[in-house]
Amino acid sequence: MKRHLKKFYKLVEALELLPTIGKKSATRLAFYMVLEKPMDALKIAHAIEEAVSDVHKCSQCGGLSEDEICYICSDTMRDNTTLCLVENPKDIYVIEESGEYNGYYFVFDKLNQQNIDKLREVINARKTQEIIFAFTPSIQSDALILYIEDQLGEYDLQFTKIAQGVPTGVNLENVDTLSLSKAIAERVNI
Repeated sequence: MKRHLKKFYKLVEALELLPTIGKKSATRLAFYMVLEKPMDALKIAHAIEEAVSDVHKCSQCGGLSEDEICYICSDTMRDNTTLCLVENPKDIYVIEESGEYNGYYFVFDKLNQQNIDKLREVINARKTQEIIFAFTPSIQSDALILYIEDQLGEYDLQFTKIAQGVPTGVNLENVDTLSLSKAIAERVNI
C-alpha cells in the first residue's frame, strides 16, 4: 500500500517527527488533514512555512522574535533591575503566561564562554541588580547556578532562584500556571 500512497505516507512520516506524535497519531492526523479538513491543513502548512522562515532568536536575550530584538527586550516599561535566566525560549513563553514576572530574560542554553560574555554585556547594559534562575530543578542546574554565580562574582548582584513550586526534573512547559506563578512570586535567595 505504501507504494501506491507515497505522498500520504510521506505526510505520516513527517508528522511522526514531531515530539509526542507516534505512528497512530500521525496516521490519524494525516487522514484528518487529507480527507476532512484539507483547507485547514494548507493553513497549517503556510503557518509553518512562515514561522520557520521568519521566527528566529532575539539578538539580546535568545528568546523568539520576528525582529532582531524581541518585544520583551524592546519594552522599556519592564523592570530593568531583574534578569531571569532560563534554559530555552519556551521557558520565556511559559513564565510570561503566568503574568507574575515583568523583568527581562536571558536564555542560557549552552555553557560556554560566549554565553557568559553575552550575559555580562546584558547585565552591564541593563544595570541588572538581581539574577533569577528559572532552571528546571536538578543537581545539574544547581551546579550550573553555582558556576554562573562564580563567573559573575565581580558584580554586586542578588542571586535568586524560583521557589520549589516546580517539581524536580519537570520542564517548565509542563508545570501548571498557578504553580509557576507561585514559584516566581515566592523565589528565594541563594
